[in-house]
Amino acid sequence: MFVKVCGITRLTDALHAVEQGATAIGFVLWPRSPRGVSIERAAEISAELPSHVMRVGVFVNDSVDRIRTMAEQARLTAVQLHGDEPPAYADALDWPVFRAVSLGDLEYASEAWAPETALLVDNIDPVRRGGTGAVIDWSQAAAMASKRRIVLAGGLTPDNVASAIRAVRPFGVDVSSGVEASPGVKDFGKVTEFIANARLAFEETK
Repeated sequence: MFVKVCGITRLTDALHAVEQGATAIGFVLWPRSPRGVSIERAAEISAELPSHVMRVGVFVNDSVDRIRTMAEQARLTAVQLHGDEPPAYADALDWPVFRAVSLGDLEYASEAWAPETALLVDNIDPVRRGGTGAVIDWSQAAAMASKRRIVLAGGLTPDNVASAIRAVRPFGVDVSSGVEASPGVKDFGKVTEFIANARLAFEETK
């Protein structure tokens, strides 16, 4: 089971998500996001997380060198590219890469990006980039999930995550706005329910 809780800005939220079973925590290292967090804050939170938890940094159109520097400073274990970065970035970075793509770009991305790059299928907004809360077409995502590893995002909530997993059968799921009290602040009850529902659905679809 791969469940990522993204847009983390507070240690309490990160620790709660991990306690409930989240396998990855995401930090948005893009200052224009309402969920943006500083490198220093991400590093502080990362240092308190168990070693088995993946710490993912979300980047938007930064250079390879800048991503390397920030990833090291923030103690990341994976990188998520949410801008217009080319496939060459995956080879240039020393971290596992998640590539955020829209459904419209999914076929191209599947051909252009190496199989070891997980495709994070989201409702990509050209301004906000992610965290829109808009649900994508699960049937289109399911067609790709049968061919390669994808992480499903886009409008997932405690109420629909189980249905989404059953419909798409993804490698994992990613949630941000769907478990928030306000941008960057998680609702503990929603996080608990989301992860519990996701776990049950993943077990059913093994």
